[in-house]
Amino acid sequence: MEVKKDILWRVYLCFLGIVVFSIVILGRAVYIQQVQGAYWREQAKEQQQKFVEIDAQRGTIYSEDGRMLSTSTPYFDIYIDFAADGLREKNGQRFENNLDSLSLGLATLFPEKSKASWRRELKNGYQKKNRYYLLKKNLTFQQYKQLRSLPLVREGKNKSGFIAEVKDKRLNPFGLLANRTIGLSREYIDSGGNMRNMNVGLEKTYDEHLRGESGKRLMRKIAAGVFVPVDGSEIEPQNGKDIITTLDVNIQDIAENALLNVLTANECEYGTCVVMEVATGKIKAIANLSRREDGSYWENYNYAVQASEPGSTFKLVTMLSLLEDQLITLQQHINLEGGSWNVNGRTVYDTEDHGTDATIKEAFEHSSNVGMAKLTMTYYAKNPNKFIDHIKKLRFDQPTGIDLLGEAKPVIKTPKSRSWSATSLPWMSFGYEVMVSPLQTLMLYNAIANNGKMMKPYLVNAVQENGMKIQENQPKVVEEAVCSPKTLKLLQQCLEGVCVEGTAAELFKGAPYRAAGKTGTALMANGSRGYRDHIYQSSFAGYFPAEHPQYSCIVVIRNKPFAPVYYGAKIAGPVFKEIADKLYALNADQSRGLKQMALKKDSSNYLYAGSTEDIKDVLEKLRIKYRDSAKTDEWGHMYAVNYQPVVNNRKVANNIMPDIRGMGIKDALFLLENRKMKVVFRGRGKVISQSIEPGTYVNHHQTVTLELN
Repeated sequence: MEVKKDILWRVYLCFLGIVVFSIVILGRAVYIQQVQGAYWREQAKEQQQKFVEIDAQRGTIYSEDGRMLSTSTPYFDIYIDFAADGLREKNGQRFENNLDSLSLGLATLFPEKSKASWRRELKNGYQKKNRYYLLKKNLTFQQYKQLRSLPLVREGKNKSGFIAEVKDKRLNPFGLLANRTIGLSREYIDSGGNMRNMNVGLEKTYDEHLRGESGKRLMRKIAAGVFVPVDGSEIEPQNGKDIITTLDVNIQDIAENALLNVLTANECEYGTCVVMEVATGKIKAIANLSRREDGSYWENYNYAVQASEPGSTFKLVTMLSLLEDQLITLQQHINLEGGSWNVNGRTVYDTEDHGTDATIKEAFEHSSNVGMAKLTMTYYAKNPNKFIDHIKKLRFDQPTGIDLLGEAKPVIKTPKSRSWSATSLPWMSFGYEVMVSPLQTLMLYNAIANNGKMMKPYLVNAVQENGMKIQENQPKVVEEAVCSPKTLKLLQQCLEGVCVEGTAAELFKGAPYRAAGKTGTALMANGSRGYRDHIYQSSFAGYFPAEHPQYSCIVVIRNKPFAPVYYGAKIAGPVFKEIADKLYALNADQSRGLKQMALKKDSSNYLYAGSTEDIKDVLEKLRIKYRDSAKTDEWGHMYAVNYQPVVNNRKVANNIMPDIRGMGIKDALFLLENRKMKVVFRGRGKVISQSIEPGTYVNHHQTVTLELN
C-alpha cells in the first residue's frame, strides 16, 4: 500500500510539472505573438531585407584649363535571375526561343567564349534556377549598351531576368601626371566585407565635396547569402561636386619629364619639383617621383610637403637676416679660412676651397658654409633669438597651409630646445639642424621674386556644382613684405649672381633669359647608419625670368649612396633649367602667336555628336522637331539643313579611327579608351579637331590629341 502511494505521488508530481511547463510555454508563445509580435516580425523582415548604400558619382577634378585630371567612369556587373517569372512562364518558352540568338550575341560581344560555351552556361544556370547568377563583371558603358541590345536582354529586367549593378571606377586620363597630388585610389575591404577606396592628395582633401551623398537600395533575400534589388525602392544618390585645380597640364608634363630624366640617368632614390606662379601663389605643377625595386619611377609619396634639412638653399634666410639688421654690406670682405673653420669643437667645411679673402656676396654666390657660419657667429652668437625671430617671421616655423592633407610640421630649434648646442646656430646658417619642406623654401624664393610679398600656395581654384561655382579661392598674401625694399634688391642681386658668377654660372651660360636662384647640397643621415653611406640631397630654388619673374621653382633630389655626381648644380639644377627653358620658349611662342592670330568663324557651332539615343532624348525633351536619319545606330551626330536639325548616324569600327568632332569629352573618352588608345586633350567643350584623321587604321596604346572649343 505504501509503495502504491509513493508511486502515485511521484506520478502526480511529474504530471503537475508537465502541466506547469506547458502553461509557461503556452504563455510565452502568447506573449511573443501578442505583445512582442511587431518586434519579431520586424526582425524577421530585416533578415529577409536590407538596405545597401549606393555610392554617388564622384565629382571630377580638372586642370585650370579644363582638362580632366581625375574622373569617374561607370562599370557594370551583370547578373541573371533564372527564376524570374518572365523566364519561367509558359514552361520557359521565352528563354528557349531566345537561347541560341542570345548565345551568339554574347559570343560576338565577349569572344573569350564560344557560342556553344555561352549556351551551355546559360542552360545550366536555368536548370539550377540560380537567382543571382554572375554573368560578367566590369563591363564598360559601351559594352553595357551593346549588351542591352541583345535578344532577350532588350525585353527588360522582368522578362529577361538580367540585373545590372553599376559601380564607378576612378580614371586618371593622364596616368602618372600629378598622380600623387591628385590622389591615388587604393582599394581595401572594410569591416563589412565591402570593397572600398582610400584616397590621398586632393581626392582626400576635398573628399567631402567630391564624394556627394550616397543613396540607398532595398535588397531582398532570395537564397542563403544572395540578395537582389527590390524595384522602386531606391533613394537616388546626389552626385559629387567638381574641383578646378590650379595645375597646368603642360607645365606639369614638362616638370615631370625633366625630373624623371635626371632621376633615371643618376639612379636617384627620389625627387620632387614644384612650380609656382609668382604673382598669385598658384601651384602650376608638383611632381613627386620615387624609385621602385624594378628601377622604374612612380608617384607614391608627396615629398614636396615633407620636412628635411634644406642645405644651402636656406642661406638666403641667413643673408636676409644679416642685411635686414644692417649688420653687413655685400662688398664687405670675409676670410673663408681656406674652406674649413673650427667652431666650438666642430669643423665647418666648404665643398670647395674658395681661398681666404672674398666679399660676402661672393661667399653667398659660391655657397661657402664657412662664410655663413662665421657671419652668424659674429653677429648673432650673443643673441641667437634675433636670428630665430627672422626665421619665424619668414614662416618657417609653421606649415604653409596649402590645401593638401599630410603636410609635415617643420622643426626650428631655439636656445630653449633640448637639442640646442653650442654649434646649432652656425649649422643652422647653412641649412642644417632645421627641418623644413621644399614648399616652405619655395614660398620665400617666390616672395623675393614677388617684390617681397609672400603668397600662400594653393592648389584649387574653385569647387563647382552643375557648372556653377559654389566656392572660389583667391590669391592670399600672408606677408606684405618679408624685408625692406633695400634688402630685397640686394637679395635679388645675390640670387642673380649665383646664376652668373657663382655655383650655377655654367648651368645658365648662354640662356636667352636671366635666372635667379640658389644651389644646395646637403649630406643626409641614413637611419642608424648615420652619414657613412654618403647620401646627398641636391636642391635648386629660384625664379625666372629674373627681370620680370613669372614662375618660381624648387627641385629637391635625394641621391643614391656614394653617388659619383651629387652637387645641386649638377643634379637639381638641370631639372630647373629644362623647366625654365621650355616655359620661356612656350611663353615666347604664345606671345608671337597672339600677335599673328586673327579671329575666324567657328564652323563647329551647330555640330553635336555622341550617343544617338542621348541626342534624340535631348531634342525631344526640348520639343525641337528634327529629321531622323540615324534610325537605330548607336553613335550619331546632329547638324543643320535649311535651319532644321538633322540627326544622322556616325559609323564606328574597332580598328578604324572614328570621327569624334562635335562630341563632348566623356563620349570621346568612352569611344577611344575602349580601343585602348591614349587620349590627350586641351580646352573644354566639344571636340573641334583630332590629331588622327577619321578612317585611319589605329593600334592599341596609340596616342590621339584632341582640341576642344
